[in-house]
Amino acid sequence: MSLYRKFAGSMLLGLATAGLAHAQSPDSAANPPTDPLQWLEDISGERPMDWVRTHNAVTVKELQSQPGFAALDARLKTILNSKERIAYVSKEGDYYYNFWRDAQHVRGIWRRTTLAQYQAADTQWETVIDLDALAASEGENWVWGGVSCLYPKGERCLVSLSRGGGDAKVVREYDVAKRAFVDDGFKLPEAKGSASWIDTDTIFVSTDFGPGSMTSSGYPRMIKQWRRGTPLTDAKTLYEAQASDMSAGAYKDFTPGHEVQFVERQIDFYSSEMFLREGDSLKKLPKPIDANAFTVRDQVVLTLRSDWNINGKTYPQGALLAMDFAAFMQGKQDFEVLYAPTATSSLDGVAATRSAILITELDKVKNRITELRHVDGKWLRRAVDAPALGTLVVNPLDPVDSDQYFLIVTDFLNPTTLYLGQVQSDARTKIKSLPAYFDAKPYKVAQYESTSKDGTKVPYFVIMNKKTRLDGKNPTVLYGYGGFEVSLKPNYSGIIGESWLKQGGVYVLANIRGGGEFGPRWHQAALKENRQRAYDDFISVAQDLIKRKLTSPRHLGIMGGSNGGLLVGAVLTQRPDLFNAVVSQVPLLDMRRYNKLLAGASWMGEYGDPDVPEQWSYISKYSPYQNVFKDRKYPRTLFTTSTRDDRVHPGHARKMVAKMDEQGHDVLYWENTEGGHAGAANNDQQALMWAMTYTFLQKQLR
Repeated sequence: MSLYRKFAGSMLLGLATAGLAHAQSPDSAANPPTDPLQWLEDISGERPMDWVRTHNAVTVKELQSQPGFAALDARLKTILNSKERIAYVSKEGDYYYNFWRDAQHVRGIWRRTTLAQYQAADTQWETVIDLDALAASEGENWVWGGVSCLYPKGERCLVSLSRGGGDAKVVREYDVAKRAFVDDGFKLPEAKGSASWIDTDTIFVSTDFGPGSMTSSGYPRMIKQWRRGTPLTDAKTLYEAQASDMSAGAYKDFTPGHEVQFVERQIDFYSSEMFLREGDSLKKLPKPIDANAFTVRDQVVLTLRSDWNINGKTYPQGALLAMDFAAFMQGKQDFEVLYAPTATSSLDGVAATRSAILITELDKVKNRITELRHVDGKWLRRAVDAPALGTLVVNPLDPVDSDQYFLIVTDFLNPTTLYLGQVQSDARTKIKSLPAYFDAKPYKVAQYESTSKDGTKVPYFVIMNKKTRLDGKNPTVLYGYGGFEVSLKPNYSGIIGESWLKQGGVYVLANIRGGGEFGPRWHQAALKENRQRAYDDFISVAQDLIKRKLTSPRHLGIMGGSNGGLLVGAVLTQRPDLFNAVVSQVPLLDMRRYNKLLAGASWMGEYGDPDVPEQWSYISKYSPYQNVFKDRKYPRTLFTTSTRDDRVHPGHARKMVAKMDEQGHDVLYWENTEGGHAGAANNDQQALMWAMTYTFLQKQLR
């Protein structure tokens, strides 16, 4: 169970003056014009799919015929299918499980090993589920969707499978010892929902129960308790969220002596209510509506998105609080501040072992770790000696029975390494490490700041050759996201190294507002009516790169996916003069209709409601689809998406490309027929997607 859950999902800004005179009038929120390209929203209709195939053929013909494409595609397949990749594991019962894909297991295998074997140089694995064999035997296009096993032995598991990689999944009970699905076990039809264990014969279930059971965001709003041997229609309703909410969920904390069950009402991405289940009653937790809460043994732990003024005290935004859970439920509010942010630091993660809480802090986009132990009613604090540069991720082996944890250490140039650590000790054992997929010796990493339109300093990382000349001629890719409190941190990537750095390119990662690099305040600074700040930040980074003569508009490209696809789409329309290439992946683009497409309604806490005239007045100014025009000159753009993306509708990218086509602009389009929101369903598809992407960027920016 994740202890610090950010609803973010799981892959460029500036001086936005040019072209805004063309923006739609706010009055159109009440009476939106008919969209002649709306037929492209029919996801698998014959006419739209003919359109997709035609555009795919053009893109594939051009990019795959470029010199070096075949070699790059082959090299990326080798990297993505490498048996030397780190096989990350999670503990279930006495075993450590991993889901693995490679050239021989295209769809993948779910396998297990022991801790001793995992630490061996040549780990011996035992296959539990072969997804390729299962898909072939059942005639289904199965993509792995995750698994939830019953604590403590992990002998029965709820396996989620997706058709083609979408968010909608089927759930089937699996008997690990028998290596078989349970014929009369728990089974859920395909839906965006979830199931989790209460005991051997009972589960929480949220799924599509029929008309009226789903929210406007397309997620379940009902939580039911389902007993083995009874029909799903007889499952007992425990809670119903509002139809306008985002979703509802439930889970059990299995910690012996501290077993509790929680039901959650997710109002939107940043607002929630949480209830303690006591028999047939639900007792609401007295937490702020925008705070996250969870239990660690006898303690309740809260993370704050806003200042909390209570009992004459003010707990700061971004703080981590803890107190006795039973006292908290009785109305007491005597919190201990486990973490408080500073002007440059924020809480990045929280993990629990048997006797400690490990806090990961982000300071100027670099991690450090603090260990906290609750002893005799007091919290003892210790700084963990860990690498000072790069990204650190803590994963406990078993939060109930063990004080050991895995520590992942990564940065831009040093291969990611996995260590085994122990609470109250700085000694750790190296378990696994990625191979060096590219020679990092010629490169260096620098961190700079740009100044945004309103004076805000925006940090960004640059990875470049040590011999890079400041002549404005370096092919440069600027990547950003800027939303949902997601932090972009240093990470080792063989794909970037092979596809871009080795080809003489400069890679830039922008830490713009809307992200979580400086906590909730950094995120909230670019919400709704302030969204333009994220785009201004991104544009300021581009301008700073040009000012430093690291690159120039002729050689500068931008890239982003999902919310980042919206980011580069907005910047494409606002400052086309700054760039010569744009890559927009699985993007939101039509912000007039985004809340009516798939999961779009769940993001109104981020962007606002386009059906409210006052909110459309600011959304309309940056929505890419409404702000691309025939009389403007735009940099060449590659849009990519997936037919099976049931989170961000492929119609966004389809309609944008069709509109730009009609206006005479030079655009390329590629839609993978599988893959969901990740854009690819297996390693080979990922390799193809990235090979085409970087081939496009190399062609445009050299």
